[in-house]
Amino acid sequence: MIANSNKHKNYELLNLIGYGLSKFNDSFIKEFGFTTKTDFYNFCVKNNIAKTAGTVKNRMDLFDNFFPDNGRKGWWQKGDTYIHRKILIDNLFGHEPVNEYANIVKLQMKGTFDIKNIENKIKPITKSRFKKLQETGLEAELFFMNNYSSIELFKNATIEDARLLGDGYDFQVTVNEKSFLAEGKGKFRLTQNEYNKAIDYKNDYIITLVLNLNNKPKFLLIEDPIKNLRFEEKTVFSKETKEYHLIDTIC
Repeated sequence: MIANSNKHKNYELLNLIGYGLSKFNDSFIKEFGFTTKTDFYNFCVKNNIAKTAGTVKNRMDLFDNFFPDNGRKGWWQKGDTYIHRKILIDNLFGHEPVNEYANIVKLQMKGTFDIKNIENKIKPITKSRFKKLQETGLEAELFFMNNYSSIELFKNATIEDARLLGDGYDFQVTVNEKSFLAEGKGKFRLTQNEYNKAIDYKNDYIITLVLNLNNKPKFLLIEDPIKNLRFEEKTVFSKETKEYHLIDTIC
């Protein structure tokens, strides 16, 4: 398991706020009833999202470099250090208009504030994407998908997304007609399906760990993980799944 000891307790929410401030500017804060960013920063501090107004502004600065149309450079000197955070939010909510996006942020705030009638304003598929936001694995997968060519082994490779297939690997990466199965992870553990695939494909099965995902991510490749690492089998008990069977006749 890759430790996230430096992760802010409101990491996801602050990223959503910073993205909204950078992309939508004052239109974003108007959705919360404010006319100045300073008032919005203070609102976040008052409600324990951040300890200082500077923390909220810094999160906006972090994203500003990726939205040049807002007229601010932000932390331009950091380059693409934090691009993985934008990639994650883009993939989940990048097509939402400002009012819908603000409702997503309000939904995340719901656990902290007593905000009424927020959930019924959000489309079901958006709520489903919202649940995916907190999955570390998704951020690692998206980072790999957008940056795999920076890995020496995968330079000039082509990639196919296999995540929906559920067959024990995330991507097939092809280099000079040789195919590798890649599993992108933020936390290191294998499901039974992944373990079986690693046994079958040996050196062609590669675990790609994304280290330091909260700040400047980097890759660690582990080829043939079953041979090169030691694993302990653990039984994970999942909740019983209910089914509802039809008792009436459909005419």
